[in-house]
Amino acid sequence: MHPLDKFKFCPVCGSSHFEVNNFKSKKCADCGFTYYANPSAATAAFILRHNRQELLVARRGKEPAKGTLDLPGGFIDMDETVEEGMRREIREETGLVVERLEYLFSIPNLYMYSGMTIHTTDMFFMTDVDDDVVPVADDDAAALEWMPLEAVQPEEFGLMSIRQAVIRFLDNTLSQK
Repeated sequence: MHPLDKFKFCPVCGSSHFEVNNFKSKKCADCGFTYYANPSAATAAFILRHNRQELLVARRGKEPAKGTLDLPGGFIDMDETVEEGMRREIREETGLVVERLEYLFSIPNLYMYSGMTIHTTDMFFMTDVDDDVVPVADDDAAALEWMPLEAVQPEEFGLMSIRQAVIRFLDNTLSQK
């Protein structure tokens, strides 16, 4: 189901004449308001330690894909830069405070939430932490684990874009060794 199919009434005037304008918008025939369904911004982090030999992975504590592996991350809040949002999500889910973030790449994604498909643009970052840091699982993360890169199995990651990103990251990282 397209996300716009959930919206039956104009959010400005309440008219039921809220009609498809094009693939990503609906327009009210009565007041002229046009609503665009743009993707939500989301982030995920490849957090490495031990000379970039270990990756911090999370176990998802909530649906979708509860119980599967994940990377720390989440949605960007309004009035927040992507970098601020990435640092906030890392802090909320792991307790870690990171300064340096290296942007890697982005992947479009479909994220099921409350019975609705949310289109997202997932932006992936990498950061290093000291070997002695101890992350603590919180917020959406039920558990955290340091995993040797060679032991990471992409099929254990439950979200499509995260799985694709892990494959891409491992292909790039392991080929440089």
